[in-house]
Amino acid sequence: MYSLAVIRKAKDTSLKLILDEPELFVEFIRDFINIDILKDISPADIEDVTDRLLPLLTEQKDLDTIKRINLKDKSPLFVITIVDHESTVNFRASFKMLLYIAFVLDNHEKEVNKQEAEKRKAEGQEYKGKITQTKSFKYPPILPIVFYDGEDEWTAETNFFDRVEMNDIFAKYIPKFEYELVSLKKYSFEDLAEFRDVLSLFMMVDKLKSAEAFSEFGKLPKDYIEQLDSMNVPPHLKELLVRIITMLLRKINVPQDEIDVLVEKLDERGISHMLAIEDYDVQETRREARAEGKAEARLEQLVKQIHKKRLKLKTREQIIDELELEPDQIEILDNFELYEHLI
Repeated sequence: MYSLAVIRKAKDTSLKLILDEPELFVEFIRDFINIDILKDISPADIEDVTDRLLPLLTEQKDLDTIKRINLKDKSPLFVITIVDHESTVNFRASFKMLLYIAFVLDNHEKEVNKQEAEKRKAEGQEYKGKITQTKSFKYPPILPIVFYDGEDEWTAETNFFDRVEMNDIFAKYIPKFEYELVSLKKYSFEDLAEFRDVLSLFMMVDKLKSAEAFSEFGKLPKDYIEQLDSMNVPPHLKELLVRIITMLLRKINVPQDEIDVLVEKLDERGISHMLAIEDYDVQETRREARAEGKAEARLEQLVKQIHKKRLKLKTREQIIDELELEPDQIEILDNFELYEHLI
């Protein structure tokens, strides 16, 4: 069972949680970035250097990530992902990306020079130069991505060049690079289902902005749902899905005790049954949660009264008749074998 204590700690945006998982990050690159050389990468090729690099650049606790992908027989690739989950468009994104790129390349230089010096020293050579200053040195490629799940259309320039005044006059002096925009708004549930992977389900959950949107799950192809069950999703990703659903329910102001009830139900089912959340109705769940809470409270109170009055009931049936228990109360009575303690 998923720990409710763990679930309550799910305070990060779902996009950040998704990108932190190597398996999902690989699927993210395969699904949204159309570069052949990246189709064969695996989670083992991914090194997350976010915590090592970003604190050196900014004191802000951004949701952005920096990954190093170790490509076979080639130089490493750095993937910088700016995670923008605000409702409004961030027009500063291209400049922010420029800062990240310069910083990552500068840090890479230092790492390469350090490694070369250590190598020469191990070989008994004295080397005071810097390998990055030689003609043979080449900088690694960087893939810049902006991942946006806001409701507004993304209207910011994707090329830093277009963000600079008088770029027609000073064109050759201005850095020109374009980041890849992944805007979740452009993908329908049906579009995401075509990816046929675990990430697609996470993206669908992240797209949900209201209780009414849960009905979108009902439009998914049956073979897609069946395929999810055959994927053998590891437990930590199932738990992550529960955490993301938890955050979603918080966004639409569902009380925590009601979230706990729903999460416990999800915990008892497989991935396909998690999609039964399409039938989730906030008001109905609240009524069920209140009813269940009242039933348990009533039973607990009656048990206390029985002990207090020293009432003796001989059989389970007598207890049920005497206390006029409802079916859900009888289930609680049986599950915890309470009648054995009352007789």
